[in-house]
Amino acid sequence: MKAMILKKLGSISENKTPLELTDLPDPVPGETEILVRVSACGVCHTELDEIEGRTPPPNLPVIPGHQVVGTVEQIGGKAGTFAIGDRVGVGWIHSSCERCKFCLEGNENLCHEFKATGRDVNGGYAQYMTVTERFAFRIPDTFSSSEAAPLLCAGAIGYRSLELSGLKDGQNLGLTGFGASAHLVLQMVIHSLPKSKIYVFARSEGEREFARELGAVWAGAAEEDSPEKLDCIIDTTPVWKPVLEALRNLKSGGRLVINAIRKEEVDKDCLLQLDYPEHLWMEKEIKSVANVSRRDISEFLKIAAEISLKPEVQEFALEDANEALVELKAKKIRGAKVLMIR
Repeated sequence: MKAMILKKLGSISENKTPLELTDLPDPVPGETEILVRVSACGVCHTELDEIEGRTPPPNLPVIPGHQVVGTVEQIGGKAGTFAIGDRVGVGWIHSSCERCKFCLEGNENLCHEFKATGRDVNGGYAQYMTVTERFAFRIPDTFSSSEAAPLLCAGAIGYRSLELSGLKDGQNLGLTGFGASAHLVLQMVIHSLPKSKIYVFARSEGEREFARELGAVWAGAAEEDSPEKLDCIIDTTPVWKPVLEALRNLKSGGRLVINAIRKEEVDKDCLLQLDYPEHLWMEKEIKSVANVSRRDISEFLKIAAEISLKPEVQEFALEDANEALVELKAKKIRGAKVLMIR
């Protein structure tokens, strides 16, 4: 099979071709696994975190990619949930211990032994991959494969972020950053919480205009003051300064949810400007998001199909994965980037 593999870590600003197109043997599914012929794989900022060492793979080389859509090609001897030809998706969590307190509560994302797709085990930047069948998901017919791919991480983590925000209909929501996850959260809120107004803080005028097109009542730069204080803000940026700006724009008792696997170090010193009365006092809250559980993905896929949620997608060929990653690093974003694999 053809695959894009990561052989060494480093800054993508200095090495714009961190992944190498390689021919590898097709993987063989274990007893409880399925072999997936990959048709699409979303490109996520977490891949940049892996490549640049903020959440490094434990072993190299590795095949990145954790927003995977494809069809079942082969079934392990003890697997029986899916049939050959079924269309399935794979998200960030490739497996977990399934025994600990968190797993038994349905929070595999908090399991200390979980394995991440595309980091701890080979992922979807390839023609084939294997996964334990319990961590694969049926893809609704509503979506094409390229539309479905970003739902498995960007969409599902947006769904979890929204749940953790506790936003109620009629309360106002801020979105800091407007990429793959935020543009799906906006659509969810418009459909499920129609009385809530959405305010978007984004770096470029293109992103701000896109937010207005999708229904934001206001869109401005990250450093601007919101026209009114906000009940909840979801931060989807990879840096720290927007966190301070978001805290400043929260109402008393408001909640900031940080939707990120890792933050970059480039502006971490701005946290020294944290001012307790301005940013945290009056019972403001900060909540982090540790990606998604299986329940999140299953619930979100059902909701997304019911409301006909449609991701904005930019498609790339598998061999152009480096180009997609460089654009993501440069913040050239409109919706989600997806590799189409043939």
